[in-house]
Amino acid sequence: MSGIVKRSVMIAGHRTSVSLEDPFWQALTALAADEGRSVQALIGTIDGTRGEQNLSSAIRLHVLDAARKGLLRTS
Repeated sequence: MSGIVKRSVMIAGHRTSVSLEDPFWQALTALAADEGRSVQALIGTIDGTRGEQNLSSAIRLHVLDAARKGLLRTS
């Protein structure tokens, strides 16, 4: 698996960063596109439901959940 890359995103009007491996970022991008919204909008939704969990971890779990449900494109 590739190394972790830190990416800067804007959520609810403030800038934050998430550290994700490239395959997770690519999967997140695909999920957002399939839903017809931006990656930042999808991250905002994940952020709003994560509770005390680390945002990067919450994103990984969201991607894993989508894969388990068959919502994730494989190509």
